[in-house]
Amino acid sequence: MNGKKLYRSRTDRKISGVCGGLAVYFDLDPALVRVGMFLLALPGGPSILLYFVLWVVIPEEPGPTSS
Repeated sequence: MNGKKLYRSRTDRKISGVCGGLAVYFDLDPALVRVGMFLLALPGGPSILLYFVLWVVIPEEPGPTSS
């Protein structure tokens, strides 16, 4: 295991940070992930449903802790 955890991005987000988080996790350009999700959303594609499922399932990236 590489020790990486999948989170929704707090900084690289357009809607909820799902694509930004996937891009960080897989070490890809976020624009490529967004284009891929768009292409999957074309008529008959599963992308929109998949996006909402990932939005619910993937936790948001932990923020800075204040002490």
